[in-house]
Amino acid sequence: MPTSAERSSSARKRDLAIEFIRRIRAMDRDKLHDVILSQAGEELAQFFLAYATDLMEREPHRATENASSLLLIGYLIRCFEADLEVRSHVAAGPVLH
Repeated sequence: MPTSAERSSSARKRDLAIEFIRRIRAMDRDKLHDVILSQAGEELAQFFLAYATDLMEREPHRATENASSLLLIGYLIRCFEADLEVRSHVAAGPVLH
């Protein structure tokens, strides 16, 4: 059974995801395109487009499941990037004995 802190963290992540989706939905298409290019770059955007197209063409009956999985994959990639950033800062820091 999850602890209170785990439930709180999970609820906070859900609230942040909802807020993010609201902002994206309200964003002008050109502004969204600029954000995608500045944060992910054209190559990564094209990679995800190809991946999503392949996934949806192979299993069109699972479109909702696959879309959810793609959103979670994006989130997990960001978590992985954040972990790498933390590790690089720790590795670059001074060694204390």
